[in-house]
Amino acid sequence: MRLAPAASRRHARGGFTLFELLVVIAIIGTLAAIALGLVQGVRQQAAIFRARVELAGLGLALEQYRRHYGDYPQTADNPQTLYHALTGRTGPTGAAVEGRSVLAGLAVTCKDPDQPEAEGNYLVDPWGNAYQYVYFTRQSGPVPEQRGYIMFSFGPRQAGERLPTREQVVRFTSGPQGGDISTTAPNSPNIYAGQ
Repeated sequence: MRLAPAASRRHARGGFTLFELLVVIAIIGTLAAIALGLVQGVRQQAAIFRARVELAGLGLALEQYRRHYGDYPQTADNPQTLYHALTGRTGPTGAAVEGRSVLAGLAVTCKDPDQPEAEGNYLVDPWGNAYQYVYFTRQSGPVPEQRGYIMFSFGPRQAGERLPTREQVVRFTSGPQGGDISTTAPNSPNIYAGQ
């Protein structure tokens, strides 16, 4: 009786060696990591796109607000005051009014969507941070005073990364023709500026 070589016996049984199993596991792990990275990239791009769409919609809501009240909301640094203005609770100077919401029909998210009338509510971007709003006026020579706003999102952040201050993103400068505004955000494609 003659015995077959070890390699022939292994293939006859249909089994794998430990080395072959480790190679297959490594290949599957690499493919899974690549797929996960692609999915995360797609999610991030979708969030950026969503922020741009929401900012454009909020820009339209602010223009509607200005047409109704004659000016944009002159809010302080508090994101709740902008939310109150856009939901028809305050006028441009912050005085209480009984108006209508200009957010109707917009797909925007607030901090507490279950209680949109809650006192501390504000608009949030896809990353859970408050949308930033800066009201400004400027005079350029004999031209009447111009009023406007800049609204932006700080955009995506890495875990533990601190948000910049609004002053690091929006800068007001003086020039020979009056004041000017510049944006220095690292995520400037995410910024929506209204004039």
